Amino acid sequence: MADILAKYGYTPDKDAMDRSLEVIAANLDNLASGEVLKQCFGLMDLTSLGTKDSVEHIKEFTEKVNSFAQDFPEYPLPASICVYPNLASVVKQTKKCDEVKVTAVAACFPTSQSFVEVKMLEVEMAILGGADEIDIVLPLNKFLVGDNAGTALEIRQIRECINKTMEKVGRKVTLKVILETGLLFTPEKIAEASFIAMEEGADFIKTSTGKVDVNATPMAAYIMCECIAKFYQKTGRKVGFKAAGGISTALDAASYYGIVSSILGKEWLCKDYFRFGVSRLANSLLSTIEQKTVSYF
Repeated sequence: MADILAKYGYTPDKDAMDRSLEVIAANLDNLASGEVLKQCFGLMDLTSLGTKDSVEHIKEFTEKVNSFAQDFPEYPLPASICVYPNLASVVKQTKKCDEVKVTAVAACFPTSQSFVEVKMLEVEMAILGGADEIDIVLPLNKFLVGDNAGTALEIRQIRECINKTMEKVGRKVTLKVILETGLLFTPEKIAEASFIAMEEGADFIKTSTGKVDVNATPMAAYIMCECIAKFYQKTGRKVGFKAAGGISTALDAASYYGIVSSILGKEWLCKDYFRFGVSRLANSLLSTIEQKTVSYF
């Protein structure tokens, strides 16, 4: 672990992070302006990952995005619609907004517990079905027992699978790697997982699945953003950050916006490098901005 952190010159400083997060928290009311919250709306991967999701439900969900620009013309559209891999084709066939991407969780989300061959097949099928973006979970069954080489190899294999499938479909496909930070417990482990994922080709690193007891936290986000900054300094490659899991209020969104802004700067405050994975946040942002209860999604 020390080797990869030393490679990027990174040592988590919890006291310094606590002080920075206190400053951001104290300024949230000022940060959460209508303009910022509208920008956050355009950074959402609008998500439906329910056990009962069906073709009919996802069609209806996607149609709401199709009609959103007419109903709320002063708002940006969400960055993407995120669904299970077998439903990516439904979103692709239903959506009418080219700028809204199709995101699929894949590679045996949310546990990542299966054969790597099965994971790669699921990734390939999701892309062939229309997915523009693939969210996978770091193989924690390897990482948590210290098998960094095995962790890296599996991410690399999936990245290579994505690259080959990209050639078949003739379009770019984004890879987001979910660290499941609530199970990593220490700043050092979060940093280690961040650097491994980025080294093996992640276009984004993402906090959480939303399926465990502890999901996104400001501290985990802060560490991940610091790692992204160090990786960029070392390699010149920009990697995005995605906050997901338990983000449900406008102040939650403003908090993560403040973290990304303070560490990574304005260049990261766009959907190419910053996302929210959300199921409840959309209505909360609309309600806060409109200053009335809105239940659109």
